[in-house]
Amino acid sequence: MGNGREKASTSVICLDEPGKELLLMGNEAIARGALEAGVKVCTAYPGTPSTDIIETLAGVAKSMGIYVEWSINEKVALEVAASASFSGMRAICAMKQNGLNVASDFLLSLNLIGIEGGLLLVCCDDPSAHSSTNEQDSRPFAKMADLPLLEPSTFQEAKEMTRWAFTLSEEIKNVCILRGVTRTSHARGNVTLGALLPSNDRKVYFDKERQRNTHPVHQKHNQLHKNLLYLEEVLATSPFNQYQGPRQPKVLIITCGSGWLYSLEAVEMMGLEDFVGVLKIGTLWPLPTKTIVENLQKSDQILFVEEVDPFLEGNVKEIAADFSRQIGPKAFFGKRSQHVPFYGEMNSDRVIEALGRILEVRYQARDPQYEAKAAEVAEKIIPGRVLGFCPGCPHRASFWAVKNALQLDNREGFVTGDIGCYALGRGPTGFFLLKTSGAMGSGTGLASGFGKLAPFGFDQPVIAMCGDSTFFHAAMPALVNAYYNKSNLILVILDNRATAMTGFQPHPGVGMNAMGEEVTPVDIAGVCGAFGAKVEVTDPFDLPGTEQKILQALEDSTGVKVIIMRRECAMLKMGEEKIPYKVQVDTRKCVGEDCGCGRLCTRVFRCPGLIWDPGMAKAKIDEVLCVGCGVCADICPGKAIVKEEAK
Repeated sequence: MGNGREKASTSVICLDEPGKELLLMGNEAIARGALEAGVKVCTAYPGTPSTDIIETLAGVAKSMGIYVEWSINEKVALEVAASASFSGMRAICAMKQNGLNVASDFLLSLNLIGIEGGLLLVCCDDPSAHSSTNEQDSRPFAKMADLPLLEPSTFQEAKEMTRWAFTLSEEIKNVCILRGVTRTSHARGNVTLGALLPSNDRKVYFDKERQRNTHPVHQKHNQLHKNLLYLEEVLATSPFNQYQGPRQPKVLIITCGSGWLYSLEAVEMMGLEDFVGVLKIGTLWPLPTKTIVENLQKSDQILFVEEVDPFLEGNVKEIAADFSRQIGPKAFFGKRSQHVPFYGEMNSDRVIEALGRILEVRYQARDPQYEAKAAEVAEKIIPGRVLGFCPGCPHRASFWAVKNALQLDNREGFVTGDIGCYALGRGPTGFFLLKTSGAMGSGTGLASGFGKLAPFGFDQPVIAMCGDSTFFHAAMPALVNAYYNKSNLILVILDNRATAMTGFQPHPGVGMNAMGEEVTPVDIAGVCGAFGAKVEVTDPFDLPGTEQKILQALEDSTGVKVIIMRRECAMLKMGEEKIPYKVQVDTRKCVGEDCGCGRLCTRVFRCPGLIWDPGMAKAKIDEVLCVGCGVCADICPGKAIVKEEAK
């Protein structure tokens, strides 16, 4: 795995040794399940926590004879996978929750079109938004699209569900959706391998006579609901749904996904095995009504444990309403009753707290005095950490140049952006410049709108920022929109030569595909020029030159201007070339707090390789972290930071 520039020819993921046990991440287990199902085409746009699925498959693409693609965005990824399915091959398409928003436009047509070869859509949600702009729950899309939804609780289940989903997909002639969350995607567990599906000689052929789009939509919609009725019967006996606990528990926990293990752990920690039962549902849509009704009859108190939204909770309540005479009155506890929080990741502590409130049982994991002492000590000895750019990151220099240019312009200008490494520009590492952060490419779309507000009295300059991968994914249409509608737009493209935030996957501008093959790169400057933009290319480490180009763009109040700040990510450059500069602080010139700059270097610029030495009361270079970019030497007003070409 990695950035697509080198791919391993062998991997344990493709071992043809049924019965062998491996330690795998959830995402690797999904990849293995796809291989056991005989997948042929694998597509995605990288997005944590889903990225490792296609990374894993890309690593074995050549040895397994499969095609793997990092697509330009999630909608195109699903379309490429669907074309393989239409031709009779099995295909998998992976994305994160935000990506499903992008792909949904096609998904909500594809469900009516139907498929031929099995097609699995894997969507990995990010509870607590560890690497996302939201913690959106993707499960309602399955209900909206009338498509089956599976959610694994263990790593073995992740593999088994994936393999079975391809068969189910072909049986109903439609897409199957598998949902993961951060903890099932990135944690590891034991997985027992099954047999790899032998290569079949099924003809790869698109049947022109099938006439996919000629039947009335209402008939296709009707077929979807017939599928759901059939699926309810199939899922009633699914091994992915199971109950564990006493015959008549005081509380029945209904859970799914990661919530199952948290629930089991909470019950065990509290010693409530004889009082609490746990029903795990792995087939979340359509719900197995018969299984739900049978288990609801066991207890009058029901607790729901799930991530993120009350999807399972709401749908079980619908079933309870339909069968109210059969199951009798129930007390439901979960997110709506505020026994379980509406936000953040689930964990065993949250389940313990909910059970304690319901059963009026107190549980203390640690002595309260120890808890208080530990918190006191932690506050004293654990330093606060602020998210920041890596040492030598070109984005820090880019934001510095933009900051200075906007200050010199002095018209209260601001910066719009979206998701990526540069989203950190909302905080101190980007000098708090980034004022909006939405979907990919939204910064460019917003700037396009701001650029049309001059007739209404709006006179603040606006600079949109996006990464190179984001440019291809979603910013291009917004740039065209700005040009076509004659918007006054400045777009800064941070071209660091990779999809850096998710692990350096290649994109169309890199010249390498997912399988490590050299391809002709798409020239970002040429594309922007073709769209009618005035284009400048600059090195962000050239601070004076970059600031001058930004100022010139700010002074030009007509049309679309693009500044491409081109400098390879420092993480990619590590080990590939020598450090360009030897950087050190001249202690004779550095006068610390007496400089008058307010410690501009360590308090404002804040590169991790540049630190404050409280003993000497001077700035200092951390030689372990410093990558020798030399930018700090340019920003020091006292010229106390010196850079020399490294030998």
